[in-house]
Amino acid sequence: MIKKWLIKAPDEKAVKELCTKGGLTSLAAKALVCAGIDTMEKAVGFFGQDSEEEAFSDPFLIRDMEKACGIINEAVDSGELICVYGDYDCDGVTATAVLAGYLTDIGGNVMTYINERSEGYGINSAAVRKLSEQGVSLIVTVDNGISAIEEAALCKELGITLVITDHHQPGKELPEAAAVVDPHRPDCPSSYKNFCGCGLALKLISAMEGGDTEQIIEQYSDLAAIATVADVVPLTGENRDIVRHGLHYLENTENEGLRALIEKSGIKPPYTSMSAAFTLAPRINAAGRIGSPSDALKLLMSESPEEAEEYAERVCALNSERRNYENKIIKDIIDQINADNSLLDSRIMIFRGTGWHHGVVGIAAARCVEKFGKPVFLMSADEDDSELRGSARSIEGLNVFKALSFAEEALDRFGGHSGAGGFSLSQDKFPLFKQKLLEYADTQAAEGITCIPSIQANGAVSPAELTVENIKGLEVLEPFGEGNPRPVFLLQGCRIDNIISLSNGTHTKLALSGGGTNLTALMFGTKPEEFPLQKGDDANLLVTPEINSYNGRETVSLRVSDIRKKGLNQQKLIAAEDAYYKFRRGESLESRLISAIIPERADLAAVYKSAGRNTLSPTGLYSRLEAEMNYCKFLICLDIFSEAGLMEYDRCAEKVHIIQGAPKADTEQTPTMKRLRLLQ
Repeated sequence: MIKKWLIKAPDEKAVKELCTKGGLTSLAAKALVCAGIDTMEKAVGFFGQDSEEEAFSDPFLIRDMEKACGIINEAVDSGELICVYGDYDCDGVTATAVLAGYLTDIGGNVMTYINERSEGYGINSAAVRKLSEQGVSLIVTVDNGISAIEEAALCKELGITLVITDHHQPGKELPEAAAVVDPHRPDCPSSYKNFCGCGLALKLISAMEGGDTEQIIEQYSDLAAIATVADVVPLTGENRDIVRHGLHYLENTENEGLRALIEKSGIKPPYTSMSAAFTLAPRINAAGRIGSPSDALKLLMSESPEEAEEYAERVCALNSERRNYENKIIKDIIDQINADNSLLDSRIMIFRGTGWHHGVVGIAAARCVEKFGKPVFLMSADEDDSELRGSARSIEGLNVFKALSFAEEALDRFGGHSGAGGFSLSQDKFPLFKQKLLEYADTQAAEGITCIPSIQANGAVSPAELTVENIKGLEVLEPFGEGNPRPVFLLQGCRIDNIISLSNGTHTKLALSGGGTNLTALMFGTKPEEFPLQKGDDANLLVTPEINSYNGRETVSLRVSDIRKKGLNQQKLIAAEDAYYKFRRGESLESRLISAIIPERADLAAVYKSAGRNTLSPTGLYSRLEAEMNYCKFLICLDIFSEAGLMEYDRCAEKVHIIQGAPKADTEQTPTMKRLRLLQ
């Protein structure tokens, strides 16, 4: 799948101003200008303030915050039984731990409740009745509740006071609660809206302390930082400051559970947003996905090292189990594709399985999107179950919620937003559901709305700019994450001087030269023999600059996001690939295209000769062609050779190689060539 390179061109005057007046390096200034932070005033707003008091806004600006504080303080003072009601993901668990821990510390009579995944998302009526029987008189939700219309009415009926704190978008009607603290309320005057559930709990605690922030940040921002990166909310404004301070306090955290989790996970300081997002958060999440979220909550609320170690081991084991479930789903999907390659041709990829763990389907869908570059809808039913439950993930160009709405007649339930969603349907409605999804994608395509994976770059850099000092200057932009991605730059016209094997052939190191400068670049997950280019080629690369420290010496290293042979025309490549998929789907093509994509004998010979004895990706083989050839025609050549038994072409793994000793075959008799001849 060809990825679209979106190269921004930063305003040079703005870059110069940030460098001279702001003291930034050229790389940091380019990254900021490309993000729209093109003046000193905006830069000051981005970097925030040095002290917690200056960095965080008045919590009482959030609608109903003062009301919520009064209700909770009164319940604490009177000894009422308070239930902090959270969600089962990392954000909900950490928010529950933070608020319940605080309320306990100030003398509250506190219990917690988090749904098991089988109970579904958010506060539910059965739980409310159970809590009422246990004597709960106040429920405070964290990370949920904004859609709990019926449950709020039940609380009122049972005499339970309900305070909602949530960061999700409200519907047309707000629940009838004593206080509804949600920055996304249309009538909320607060300036910052993008908190996760735990971040909002932090604001609530700050409000209960009369607006004081410094001690609250010191005590709880470690958990809030993990929740913020885990929930993929923008790392801008106050979120940026929560994560920045939280990662600092994480190094000497007083939370016994976090200490144990850090030790078990093996990460070392200095901790980054990536450490939190890809090491700590998945372990906390794993409990709610395939075990019980109570294990993660008990971990984060542990009061002894022994208890913390026990629960840390448990959530780490659950995370390993989660990976096994995830890998099984991916294997099943690859098996389905290998059995029917046409599944790769659809604008939307749709897969159905049996016995896939429902708590892991969403993660597997995200991995498929990353692998195949298309929107993915996965669903599964348990053995002897008539209901399919699924998750969807997408890329820019296809709105998941709109797609599910288009297929609403086939669904029992659904929800989500532009990039992700969940749904359920009966098994007998699967054909209709698939038909409607494909119809929606085709309608979007007919309207010119394309769905192409892309990589954004913060402008071009010269090899001479990639110095240790300049790259270290990027550190001021951290923490990186949603809304503030790690900068990627375009590096043009570098010569590949050497291709070196790393980690027993698992990864590839490139020795590059350009503009009188020598550089080293790394391509993780790419074997040297599968590397698309050759020694001596001139290449354009999208790279993330990093510093490599070894034996006290610092050197420049580049992490490669994508690479192309210099001179390739992106627009033509994408158009040709689109034509190939249209042909594979049996859609009509313009007559001028048909003649351009039918390979002649010389074309087939050129492709076969270039393949040699190596196993290559299609793009790698294409870059080695000596003759110019339309990319669609090239891909069709691969299909013809595969059908003729002359090449093994694994479209799923994107690998192709010649079958040595294969008998001669008449390529004119292959199904693909016969289809092409009929189109002439």
